[in-house]
Amino acid sequence: MKLKRKSKQKLKKRAGTVYTALVFIFLYMPIMIIILFSFNTSERNVVFEGFTTKWYGIMVQNSALLYAFKNTLTVGFWSTLISAAIGTLAAVGMYRYRFHGRNLIDMLLYIPVVIPEIVLGISLLSMFSLCHVSLGLASLVAAHVTFCIPFVVFTVRARLSGYDNSIEEAAMDLGANRRQVFFRITVPVISPGIISGAALAFTLSVDDIIISFFTTGPKSTTFPLKAMELVRTGITPDVYALSTIVITVTFSVVLTVQTVLYKKNKKLNES
Repeated sequence: MKLKRKSKQKLKKRAGTVYTALVFIFLYMPIMIIILFSFNTSERNVVFEGFTTKWYGIMVQNSALLYAFKNTLTVGFWSTLISAAIGTLAAVGMYRYRFHGRNLIDMLLYIPVVIPEIVLGISLLSMFSLCHVSLGLASLVAAHVTFCIPFVVFTVRARLSGYDNSIEEAAMDLGANRRQVFFRITVPVISPGIISGAALAFTLSVDDIIISFFTTGPKSTTFPLKAMELVRTGITPDVYALSTIVITVTFSVVLTVQTVLYKKNKKLNES
């Protein structure tokens, strides 16, 4: 009986290991293929023929591609900054105060999350058209802020669920005003939620295609839209080279953020 149990446990462990490996292969194989073909000597990218780094040099000379990537970073930065500020204030306000319509606002926050992106894109385009707003980087930032704010609110509010209000009361008893309490106590305590929400908002903004397609102008094309445009004529390896750089930077940022959050959580648990 003991041998059968041990053999079953070994089979379960092996099956679990194989299953986990297959999941990770399914998730990361496309990324590894992009990185691999960014060093391919062939321009057609059907078969890997040899190793070269020339496409990274060609990428630097592709002004249209770099301009689209610059627009992507610009829109991502401003939409993340604005949505993080508004989302944090909204989360703190909805957590701290009870007012009429609070449940309605809470319910409305889920609409940009669950609504199909194509519907949201068409709605924003119609609104910009009615308000006579010219399509460009400004309209693109406004559109991205619209769907990024709810994610920041949800992330910050999750952090506030275990927040101890007695810390603020103690600070006010010691003479601190509300503004000092907010910036010196509340924000540092919920900063992991703010950082996570901002990182999620930046990722969603940089990755968006559908909403950007409806709300951008001819001179404000983003990198995802440029890549989608090149799909029709064939994606060249210089696009893979830029994608590899983006993947490397993203991985580094995620690793750094996770390390910072881990250290902060460890300090809070020790204190």
